[in-house]
Amino acid sequence: MGQLYDTKLRIETIIKSKNLDATKTLGLIGPKSGMVVAFISPTSPDDPQKTAKLKMAAKDVLGVDV
Repeated sequence: MGQLYDTKLRIETIIKSKNLDATKTLGLIGPKSGMVVAFISPTSPDDPQKTAKLKMAAKDVLGVDV
C-alpha cells in the first residue's frame, strides 16, 4: 500500500471516530482534493502532489491533520 491509500484509510478512521456520515464527508473532501476518494485503492499509484491535496482537503473538511 502506498501513501495515497494510507491517507484514505486515515481519513476513513477519523470519519468513523467523529461519527460522521462517510458518504457525505467523502463527498465534501473529493471536490476539494480533485479526486474521488472512494476510487483510491491499494493499487493506486503514489503521487506526492495528490497525497498533499488529499491531506489539505481532509484537514479543511475534518478540521484535523491527517
